[in-house]
Amino acid sequence: MLYRLARTALFQLDPETAHELALKSMCALGPAVALLGAGADRGEERTVMGIRFPNPVGLAAGMDKNGEYLDPLAALGFGYLEIGTVTPRPQPGNPKPRLFRLVEHEAIINRMGFNNVGVERLLRNVEKASFRGVLGINIGKNFDTPIERAADDYLACLEAVYERATYVAVNISSPNTKNLRDLQSKERLDELLAAIMARRDALAARAGKVKPLAVKIAPDLDDEQIGAIAELALKHRIDALIATNTTIGRAGVEGHRHAGEAGGLSGRPVFALSTEVLRKLSRLLAGRIPLIGVGGIHSGADARAKIDAGASLVQVYTGFIFHGPDLVAEARRALKG
Repeated sequence: MLYRLARTALFQLDPETAHELALKSMCALGPAVALLGAGADRGEERTVMGIRFPNPVGLAAGMDKNGEYLDPLAALGFGYLEIGTVTPRPQPGNPKPRLFRLVEHEAIINRMGFNNVGVERLLRNVEKASFRGVLGINIGKNFDTPIERAADDYLACLEAVYERATYVAVNISSPNTKNLRDLQSKERLDELLAAIMARRDALAARAGKVKPLAVKIAPDLDDEQIGAIAELALKHRIDALIATNTTIGRAGVEGHRHAGEAGGLSGRPVFALSTEVLRKLSRLLAGRIPLIGVGGIHSGADARAKIDAGASLVQVYTGFIFHGPDLVAEARRALKG
């Protein structure tokens, strides 16, 4: 009820302004923010990628791009947090406006463009936080790095975050950085994963600890592309696949005044598409690589559907914006046991 009242006020504001205000308000609540969340329950623990997750419901990358709000977000009952996407150098992202609500569809279109403070400042923010739970750090490339040099940016970020991240997520699927999705082609992905995994293994030898590496893919893939990604994930011993990012399609929101805006569509309209990609990957991989289901989760039943389609963990983002902490608790209940 409390979040529904706050949402009514927040939705009167520009979406990007509301986003920042909501996060800052959680910080202002201090320890009281925990009253909005659900406590720990050992019966919810799951081990995935060799990591023990307190519960399987996580926060997807994009909500806290710079690691500035870890403590209040952790208090809301998430089993893990994924921050970013972060790039080696700070960048402002795409021109505003770049975030649009489609309220009647419980959806969002964004073309943020990896706006972030850069990996060095993100890590300083992480160190300031009290949070010491499961932390995924989602990495990407700067907008002005040529696609032929993309590996350089991913390797720089991987080296920087390796010590602090519980796992590292490689974002090759945002539609809002020019040519980024080209990295999902078989040839480019093969080269990129070879470079990243070689560097991960070198870092693991140096640190004495292997940090899992996950790859986040798009929902806008045909069967041949999905098959190639599964094949390469096995070849390079990727620790997990995150399915999926936002869609460039507009099915389900046709005719909406924002439907023509460029960017990725998230929320309810992407649920079926992302879940089908998840299901296909699950069939191809047959349990050999764990999957993290994200895209369109707005209820406990949606979270359960992702698990039934083959996911070991789930993440929420747009559903959290529309439903608040109640969604986290509902998803946890649906997945318990």
